[in-house]
Formats: sequence, structure tokens, C-alpha cells
Amino acid sequence: MNQTTTTIRVGRRYALYIPKRVVEALGIEEGDLVAIEVRDGEIRLRPVKRPKPGEYWAEVGPEEVEEFGEDLSRGAIG
Repeated sequence: MNQTTTTIRVGRRYALYIPKRVVEALGIEEGDLVAIEVRDGEIRLRPVKRPKPGEYWAEVGPEEVEEFGEDLSRGAIG
């Protein structure tokens, strides 16, 4: 789906329901995050895909997190 226009109705409590064909085309699943952007009077929705287990590009161990926190507390970072 490169570009499509679909009209939907605003539901109770201003809920927007994304049509099934759009959800399927974007690979959105229940519980996924969707970013919403308002720009120049328009709304843009974009799926936010989290990496699946094993797809992360980096790993951080607890020691590195602790060291970073200590550096941050000392003012060495920021």
C-alpha cells in the first residue's frame, strides 16, 4: 500500500479505529505502539516497531548501566 485515503468515523471518547486492510498492510498487531503526529492541520499515524527478541543491535549489561548511572550522578555526562 503506497498511498491510500480512507474515511473513518471518530468513536466514543474520540477513538479512531484503523480499518483492517490498513492494519494488515502495515503489519500492526494488537498491543503495538503507533506514533501520532500533528503537523500543519494534518494527523499522521506511524507504526512504532520494537525489535523482536534476538533482533537487538546491541546488548548492555547491568555493570554498564550502573557505571553510566554513576557517571551521570557525578556530572561526567550531560
